Parts: sequence; C-alpha cells; structure tokens
Amino acid sequence: MKKHIFIIPLLLFGCDQTVTVVTKSDLPGNLFEYSDSEPRWVSFENATGAKGAGGKENFGAKGHPYNSVPAGETIQLLDINGPGIINRMWITINDRSREMLRGLVINMYWDGETKPAVSVPFGDFFGIGLGRTEKFQTALFSNPEGRSFNTNLQMPFKQSAKIEVVNETGKELDMIFYDVDLQLIDDWNNNYLYFHSYWHRDTASTPGVDFEILPKVNGKGRFLGTNFSVNANPIYGTNWWGEGEAKIYLNGDDELPTMVGTGTEDYIGTGWGQGQYFHNFQGCSVADTENKQWSFYRYHIPDPIFFKTDIKVVIQQMGGSQLEEVTEMQKEGIPMLPVTINGSPKPLHIYNPEAPIDLATAELPAGWTNYYRSDDVAAVAYFYLDKPISDLPEIQPLAIRQWHLKGD
Repeated sequence: MKKHIFIIPLLLFGCDQTVTVVTKSDLPGNLFEYSDSEPRWVSFENATGAKGAGGKENFGAKGHPYNSVPAGETIQLLDINGPGIINRMWITINDRSREMLRGLVINMYWDGETKPAVSVPFGDFFGIGLGRTEKFQTALFSNPEGRSFNTNLQMPFKQSAKIEVVNETGKELDMIFYDVDLQLIDDWNNNYLYFHSYWHRDTASTPGVDFEILPKVNGKGRFLGTNFSVNANPIYGTNWWGEGEAKIYLNGDDELPTMVGTGTEDYIGTGWGQGQYFHNFQGCSVADTENKQWSFYRYHIPDPIFFKTDIKVVIQQMGGSQLEEVTEMQKEGIPMLPVTINGSPKPLHIYNPEAPIDLATAELPAGWTNYYRSDDVAAVAYFYLDKPISDLPEIQPLAIRQWHLKGD
C-alpha cells in the first residue's frame, strides 16, 4: 500500500477540524478514495463478523435480529481481533424506562485487557442523562425518534475489541437489536489513541468541593467532552444552581488549573440560565424546572483538548440568588458557602473557606450573590488515552445509579 497524503477527520488525530498527514492509508480520507480496509457489520445475524458468514439462520430470512438479556445476565455484542477501528454503533431496546437505562451497563475492552476502558450506564453513555430519553442529534450521538441509541465515535483497537451489555436490573430485557460497524485495517498507527469513558455520580455534593467530571488520569491523550446531569436540591427552592465554573488541570497542574470557564451555562455556549436546545458540540437535552432536572453536554471537537502527561476535569457546584434570599438560607442552616456579590466593575469577593462570612451581620451591598451548594450531580467523561486501560475506579453500584430517578 503506497504512502500518500490524505485528510483524516478531526475526531482522533487533529488539532483543527481537519489535518493533513503523510502515512499509510488505513481509511479513505475522501469519499471517492479507495481503501483496502475491510468493512464489517457485527450483529446477532453475524456475531463474529466473519467474511461470508452473515444471515445463517432461517435460510437467511431475518433469522436472528435480536436477543433478550435476562436479569443479572451479560450479552456480548462484539468480540473481534484487530487491528481495526469501530466507526458506528446502533442499538435499540424495547424497555427504555429510567430504571433500565441506568440499570444496564455497557462495557468495552481493548486488546485483551480484563478491565474495561468503558463502563458506563447504558443511557448515559449514549448522551441520555437522568434516564430521560429525548429526540436529538449531536456531533457524536443521536436518538432520532427517542427509540434508539447511536454513536459515531471512532474507537481504534490494535489486537482485539470486546463490547458487552450487562443487565443489573431485576427484570429481563426482552429485546435488544444492534450492529457495530467497523473496519479491519492492515497496520496499527502508533498515533492512534484508545477510547475511554467514565461515569460518576455524587448524590449530595459537598459545598466548596469541586465535582470531578474526570478524576486525574495519567498518560497522553485527548479529553473529548462530557454529558452532565443535575438533580437540583429542593432545599434551595427555585434558586439558580448553575454558577459553577468548569476547570481543566493539564500536564502537572497542581493547585490551580490552566483552563477555567466562567459559569455552567457558559461552558455549553449559552447564558443567563439554561433551556433545552441541541447543537452539534453543545446543548441541553433536559431543562425541567418543575422536577428541578437538567442534563447538558459539551464536546471539544472544534476546540480540541490534548494532554501530554495527565488531566483532571472538574466543575464547581455553585448557585446564586439575591443577597436577601441567600442570607435567609444561611440563617436557616441550609448547607452553603457565600462566594461573591455581583457588582461593577467586578464581583465583590466574600468567600472564606476557613471562616464563612455571616451575611446577616456583614455590611454588604445588595445584589446577586453566588454561593457553593449541595446537589445531586452525575457526569460521563469521554476521552482518548495512549493505553487500553486507566486507573480510574469501577462503575458505582446499581443503588447509586438508580437512586431518586424522576421526571415526566
């Protein structure tokens, strides 16, 4: 296979939306360019992806389009040798309840490792926060009619790839249909990175302690983005919960991060609150003021975040309201730490983590007051790493994943 110049999509390799690379052509860079890579669709109709082995059952007449997954059982979606690159995955299931979307776990293993690189609640992995299905399309995920789960995330593997779905609920999943679309390639490029995903929930965040979207990970790679879910704590009434800033610690950052945002809704490209909207790289899939639930996403595709040695991604849990209301909450002993009062030309700093200010006795100007608070939050982090496993903890148990599911 000759060497030549071709264009590769940004998703894995680029620093801009496209990048020109001189290498062996594993994948076609243009729609009209030929490639010797071998396409495969892996489904129940051809579980091994073997050449000439599809549609064996029922004389090829729709013999095995789906399987069931009994309670407590695991079903294998992919087990194939490489090198190769997964380009697309589609799944549909007949039970799309909140309990099932949080009770199923999708695991992915690369190159024969026994620890998964991906171990995430099924719905959350596919961009569905809080177990609440919505019709949407983004750059990485889609659910066209609220009944399916699609991703075009690229996932390269050098030696092997295995994907499974575990049913940790107490009831059988009657039907799961799927296909995993991939290409087998001749050579592994050492610049390829392995796909990883991590989910974590804190049902009662600690005021003043940043929530870790992605705990510190060592290695070289790329942070691709997050889906974030919030159950706002009702003890704060109708106060706005989303004043917290996203922060990214890169390549040896210690106490202070290199990258800092300005607020939660700011991180996803909106302002002054957060309603429902869907864009390719940022959006809010759930904005339910009645149930005090929000779910939003940000994908760093046009603004890539690479790291050389390590990365940690966090977001502050901070809210805000007028000073008078925040003062009353403090009097009532509601968990909170005052942070700033908005003013001109800049906020008035009132935060003291060692000795929080007494708002009732301090002489302060009236205004919008930000404060650390405690909410129920969860997030999926998507990232690439130069190795098939990380040292992140295993997925949290079912009781934490399914606790306090609610909404219309």
